[in-house]
Amino acid sequence: MIRRVQIFLFAFAILGGLTLPVLALPKTVIILRHGEKENDFALCKIGVDRSLALAAQYLGQGARQSLFASGDKPAAILAITLHTLELASPAAATWEMPVTTFSAVPLPGVDPIPQLNLRTQQAVGAMMDDPRYDGKTVVMVWEHHHIADKAMELKFPDQKVTLRQLFNLDKLPDVPDTWPGQTYDYFWIVEFGTGGSRVPTGFRMVRQQFAAPFDKVPTNEWGKRTKLPMGSKCLP
Repeated sequence: MIRRVQIFLFAFAILGGLTLPVLALPKTVIILRHGEKENDFALCKIGVDRSLALAAQYLGQGARQSLFASGDKPAAILAITLHTLELASPAAATWEMPVTTFSAVPLPGVDPIPQLNLRTQQAVGAMMDDPRYDGKTVVMVWEHHHIADKAMELKFPDQKVTLRQLFNLDKLPDVPDTWPGQTYDYFWIVEFGTGGSRVPTGFRMVRQQFAAPFDKVPTNEWGKRTKLPMGSKCLP
């Protein structure tokens, strides 16, 4: 009798009577940090220049060194903070698409970390289970502590709080466990296979290097501090 009920339920689900869980995985996730900032709310001029350079050279429609395969485009561009929204907007505008924001904004007297943890978890959860992103490329412009930060992970041992954890990058070799505070000029490019595994099949780091008219936008090796020009108003 139990076996008959199981067969009936399975057939009913196949015929559309039940909604079965859908495993959806993006093909590629492009992760980068926001640009250099002037304060808690806005980018400095160098950060704004970086946002324009990224649109022209790597992330915008018709970019000279596009990170998208020929004929491909982002299924979504995600942001979390005001800084990341500001950086992402020029590239998104070239595609005539909105920035999807899992918003976490600074509020007086409020610790932002729990909100950033939750929004990061929600963003990855939505991306990994939404069929709209299945087999597509998604861009995530994120806050660097919530991309990768070993100290942050140790502070919250009972949950996953970084993209490194949530995308299972901690299961791959050669993935940095912390994104340095002074580093703004890299992409992390994460590839998923077609077998349905949530462990990525590929990871690489790409350094941002810009041609004129954006050749003055800082670029330096991973973990090396950028020497900002006098009067830049950028936070160190």
